[in-house]
Amino acid sequence: MNPHTVLYTLAAPFYRLKKTYPLVSFIISRLITMAVILFILGFAVFGLMELAPGDIVDQLITQQLFSGSVQTAGAGMQSRENLLSDEQFAARRAELGLDKPFYVQYFLWLKRVIVDHDLGVSLISRAPVSFLISSRIINSLILNLISLVLITAVSFALGVWFSSKAGTALDVAGTFFSLVLHAFPGILMLILLQLFGVVTGLFPVTAYPFFPFSENPLAFAGSYLHHIFLPLLASFLGGIGGTMRMIRSTMLDQLGQPYITAIRSRGVPEWRVYFAHAFRNTLNPYITGSANLLASLFSGSLILEIIFAYPGIGRLMYEAVTQEDVNLVLANIMFISFLVLLGMVVSDIALALVDPRIRYGKE
Repeated sequence: MNPHTVLYTLAAPFYRLKKTYPLVSFIISRLITMAVILFILGFAVFGLMELAPGDIVDQLITQQLFSGSVQTAGAGMQSRENLLSDEQFAARRAELGLDKPFYVQYFLWLKRVIVDHDLGVSLISRAPVSFLISSRIINSLILNLISLVLITAVSFALGVWFSSKAGTALDVAGTFFSLVLHAFPGILMLILLQLFGVVTGLFPVTAYPFFPFSENPLAFAGSYLHHIFLPLLASFLGGIGGTMRMIRSTMLDQLGQPYITAIRSRGVPEWRVYFAHAFRNTLNPYITGSANLLASLFSGSLILEIIFAYPGIGRLMYEAVTQEDVNLVLANIMFISFLVLLGMVVSDIALALVDPRIRYGKE
C-alpha cells in the first residue's frame, strides 16, 4: 500500500473532527503536544543528571563517611574501601538501576509510571515519591494561587484606573513604580523582606507554622497567614509591576480605537465605555499571559521556599537536586511542567470562550 494512502487514512478522522469540532480538535492537539514536550523534557533531565559528577550512591557513601568520621572524633576520615568493597559498590548501583545508560533508565521509569502508575521511591529517604510530592504540592499551590488572585485583582483595578489618568503626574508616578517593581531582582526583594522581618520582629522569617493543622485548625489558619505574609508580599510585588503595565497599555490601546469613539459619540456613559466595552478586550492579552505568569510564580517559588524555609514543591526539588535523587527530581519537574502546560491549555480555551471572534481551525 502506498505510504501516502496510509498516512491519509490515519489522518482522515482527525481532519473530520477538526472540520466539525475545531475547538475539540485544538484541545486534543494541545494535549498531544503536552505529552511530546513532557517526554522530551524528561529525557533531557535524565541526560543532565547523568552529566552531573557522581550519583546517588556516592551521596550515600559520603553521608556514611561523614557519620563515621564524627563517631571516631579525630581518628580521621575513613576510606570508602573500609565501608564498601568495589563489588558491593557495583551491586548497590545495579540495585538502583544506575549501571544502565540514562536512556534505558528513562524508558524503564516511563514504563513504571504509565503501566504501573508508580512514581517510584526516593533513593535517599526510601519514601514513595507520590507521597512526598502530594505532601508538598498543596502548600505551593495555595501560595501561588493566592498570589495569582491578588496580582490579577489589583493589577486590573490599578491598570484601569491609571489608564483613566493617562498623561497626569499620578499616571507617570504609577508607571515609574510599576517599572521599578518589574525590574527589581526577585532574590534581593526576598532577602530585604526577610531582613525587615528580623529587624522589626513583626513577621516570622520562616513561612510555615510550627504546629500541624489537625492540632488547632483555626489557630493554624491565623498563624499560616501571619507566616506567609512576607513571601506572599514578595511574590505579589514581583508580579504586579509587569501585569499592571500590560493592562494599562491594553486599555489605552482600546480607548483609542474607532469603535470607542463611536460609542462615546452616542452619549454612552464613560463608566460603561470602560467596563462594558474596553475592559472586556483587555481580557484577551491577560488570559494569554496568565499561563506565563503562573509559570513565573512557580519558578520564583523555588528561591522563595528556600529563603523562607517554606515546605513546598520548590524546596523539595532543591533538596532532590543537591542529593541527586533522580526519581524525585524527575517526578518534581514533570509534575510542575504538567501544571504549567495545563495552565496554557486552559488559558487558550478561556480565550476562545471570552472572545467569540476566535475560531480555532477556521479562517
